[in-house]
Amino acid sequence: MRHTLPIAPQFYVTAPQPCPYLPGRMERKLFTALQGESAQRLNDGLSKQGFRRSQNVLYRPSCADCAACLSARISVAEFTASKSQKRTARRNAHLKRRATSPWATEEQYDLFRRYLESRHATGGMADMDTFEFAAMIEETPIRTRVVEYSDPEEDTLIAVCLTDILDDGVSMVYSFYEPDLPRASLGTHVILDHIEIARENDLPYVYLGYWVPGSPKMGYKAAFSGLEVYIGNSWQKMRDPEAFRAQAHPLVNDPISEQVANIALPDGGPSQRLRP
Repeated sequence: MRHTLPIAPQFYVTAPQPCPYLPGRMERKLFTALQGESAQRLNDGLSKQGFRRSQNVLYRPSCADCAACLSARISVAEFTASKSQKRTARRNAHLKRRATSPWATEEQYDLFRRYLESRHATGGMADMDTFEFAAMIEETPIRTRVVEYSDPEEDTLIAVCLTDILDDGVSMVYSFYEPDLPRASLGTHVILDHIEIARENDLPYVYLGYWVPGSPKMGYKAAFSGLEVYIGNSWQKMRDPEAFRAQAHPLVNDPISEQVANIALPDGGPSQRLRP
């Protein structure tokens, strides 16, 4: 099924399939291809409207009976680290950050496999082989970096984040880390460090992906102050996570054709460059 705007790009809808976050529910996505000279501007524009990137596709949940997924981002100016987050930052202060071009390595894949087997052994990515992993990392038509975190004393890679550079922030596409270091809270550390990356580059937001009320997998995102969620075609400050329920629809209930018609396309402005 295809829904087309008067001008490119074209938007499509996936067939329903079991939701990976909430048992007993079905998910459906609205998506478009990310390609050509306008790819960066399109990613910049649609990221502001709740879309996420997966390789050369931009997608947004558009489920028929449920849309509990809330696109979430952190306002860097509004963020203040909690006591536990400050402890996490101190605990990992020795780690070395390195931002590289999107190129997959065997060391990354080995860490990725350990992470999945420990945290998401039955998830949709559990059977991903080296070629699929390389595609996830390398197939990007926009400005993307692989941010690696290593322990200089052990000379080992312990965390990785695939990160897109937007005109108003950084988008954490996918992160994984050493599962045998639970006390290090590496997932939290990677988010905290991306807040610093955004601050260093005068970028106002860190895009976290989707927060799903009622899903234990996504609950950690609500622990960050300065969080904003995309509801009713606008970003709103999250003041009380308990006010959200998985039964609520965060986007719109309009027919797909109307959703597509209401998407604001980019105006062709320049994209943001990340300072090294």
